[in-house]
Amino acid sequence: MTNLTRIVLDPHNAAAKADLADVDSLHKTLMRLVPDLISPTPRAIAGMLFRTEPGPDPTLLVQTDHTPDLTALPTSYGTARTLDLAPLLNSLTPGRTMRYRITAAPTIARSAGSPTRHPVTGKRRGKITHLTGDEAIAWWRRRAAAVGLEPVTVSSLPRPFPRARSTRSSPYFTLTQFDGVAHITDNGLLTHALKNGIGRAKSYGAGLLSLAPA
Repeated sequence: MTNLTRIVLDPHNAAAKADLADVDSLHKTLMRLVPDLISPTPRAIAGMLFRTEPGPDPTLLVQTDHTPDLTALPTSYGTARTLDLAPLLNSLTPGRTMRYRITAAPTIARSAGSPTRHPVTGKRRGKITHLTGDEAIAWWRRRAAAVGLEPVTVSSLPRPFPRARSTRSSPYFTLTQFDGVAHITDNGLLTHALKNGIGRAKSYGAGLLSLAPA
């Protein structure tokens, strides 16, 4: 079962303010919504994807493979509502037109001199380059096509990478929000992408694809 929870944060709540200022703290808070999972990749096993929505009120969208335990949120953290995504997933059919939104971390591996070989696959690894502008849009068009979407329109907006107060340095990514209208070309690929996310930086609020009928 895939669920989407919308949390409108109370901007005066101390825990909410702390999470907005520290993405590591936010990630820990959101992981409290799902069962304890013994795994080296608990976020992926829980199907946890999230995104901070732009707007006048601080809002989080949180997707999980489990019905979230909203009582696990800090007291007076905000107002939360959970929606079962099964009706949406069951309605995805080739040819249907949908509105989409995703905040993603567009990257590409580019060769620089003599890139090193991967110790397992033997493939040469290029330098990870963060993409912006037209290159980011081209990246999204390629990734969308690969997951069963054919974008008709694409608008892009740079989004700030979330802050972290941890003493260890967090990975840095350049985030871009993509919005538009697209045709579904493969509902199987699209369903997989919706459940598992797209691209890098999923632990930092990227990769969650949202769809709605156009």
